[in-house]
Amino acid sequence: MKRFFKPLLAAAALAVLAGPLHAACYADYRARMDNPLRLHYGVVELPQSACSVGAASSVVAGRLAAQGWQLVQVISVFDDAGLASRRADAGQYYLRF
Repeated sequence: MKRFFKPLLAAAALAVLAGPLHAACYADYRARMDNPLRLHYGVVELPQSACSVGAASSVVAGRLAAQGWQLVQVISVFDDAGLASRRADAGQYYLRF
């Protein structure tokens, strides 16, 4: 009986540990562009290493700057659970950068 439970227990432990490693990370932000003034709200996918507001700021700012936008604020970071509720608000800037 122990032979059966050890591999099952090991597989369950690996599944629990591997779950958070693949959790998606997203941020919602505000950005601006001058001359003429334009503002937008967007959602961006982040690497797991940048899954905090502080770390996300530099990642998002770099992506936006490449397209001429300036980051105003990273509002929050969240996982898949918060993604769908922000889609309509982000419009064309939903996962664009």
